Amino acid sequence: MYGVLNGTKVVEQGTFITGPCAGMMLADLGADVIKVETVGEGDPYRSFKNGFYSAHFQAYNRNKRSVCLDLKNTPDKEMFHDLVRNADIYIQNFRPGVAARIAADRETLQGLNPRLVYCSISGFGSDGPYAKRPVYDSVAQAVSGFLSVAIDPEQPRFVGPALADAITGIYASLAITAALAERERTGRGRFIEISMLEAMMHFAIEPFMGYFALGEIPQSADRPRLAQAFIVRCRDDRLIAFHLSSLDKFWDALVEAANIPQLAFDPRFSIRQLRIDNYGALSAAMNEIFSQKDREDWIRQFAGTDLPYAPINSISEVVDDPQAKHLGMFVPVAGRKQGATTTLRPAFSFDGERGTSVVAAPLIDEHGDVIRQDLRLHSNTWPARKAAPTPG
Repeated sequence: MYGVLNGTKVVEQGTFITGPCAGMMLADLGADVIKVETVGEGDPYRSFKNGFYSAHFQAYNRNKRSVCLDLKNTPDKEMFHDLVRNADIYIQNFRPGVAARIAADRETLQGLNPRLVYCSISGFGSDGPYAKRPVYDSVAQAVSGFLSVAIDPEQPRFVGPALADAITGIYASLAITAALAERERTGRGRFIEISMLEAMMHFAIEPFMGYFALGEIPQSADRPRLAQAFIVRCRDDRLIAFHLSSLDKFWDALVEAANIPQLAFDPRFSIRQLRIDNYGALSAAMNEIFSQKDREDWIRQFAGTDLPYAPINSISEVVDDPQAKHLGMFVPVAGRKQGATTTLRPAFSFDGERGTSVVAAPLIDEHGDVIRQDLRLHSNTWPARKAAPTPG
């Protein structure tokens, strides 16, 4: 963990990905995130695949503490409100109306703590014609227009990772940290609302601007064609990606490195605009050429060239990638009781310092006894956090 947000206190009532991702981003920066879960149930993502500590849950809940509270129970509700009174940030991703039913709405919580930064994450927003509709990642990707510029319309398939969920959580954490900075000046909290629809529309800002500026409806093939990005299949059925961009030097580098002068002399590909116009034909020609050797042969051939390319790695191949290792991306999980022993560090560094470990995602109610005892004894203070465990 980093110490950038040390001393920042967060109450998270997040489930699945959006809320937990926002909380994780803050926890990775050093914030003390207490995850409030439902008694007997917990975050449904715990049992997403198997058991009660799924890899999916581990991914978005590291560096946090867990306490289970029954907000229909008056003593537990009072403990929850005591947490909020001493918190800096509150995060929830309930469907509209749920927060009010459990006394976790903005009016109640900011009434208890005017300095609270309250973040509400939803699928479509708190009101409007879609507000009460259920939303998951794939739905948000579809309605936002993002999928239309990301999939092959002839063979439509969802993009693998839960992009809309994670991106919404990251946008939420950005807004939260901005509100914290403002609070230093004003002394008051903010009420932040963000929906998956808004986040994914903003994420797709470039195709939207293409539509507004040019009056054209962007297609999924537009950006690869204009950016001269290609995926080619090698003899061993493995894939390589190229991004030749707008600079002729990269096309020239490909021609030289792959020893394919015949493409340079082909009148269909002689200048960049023609390569754009004949993108399909060029892609087919490149695939024919690259099918003549295995991927490793091509990669050895490209060593030392000024060519923007990369093998399309599997996750297991990335684990052995020399640049990923050099950057120290894989770190141990401290305080682990079950689950993975290794994970990814946060993507950023501060003053050259990178994260060297993370604390394991909590077991359900793992810190509940200590937190509840602290709240009973000292309701006007934030429950103390022990020093982070060391890896190993």
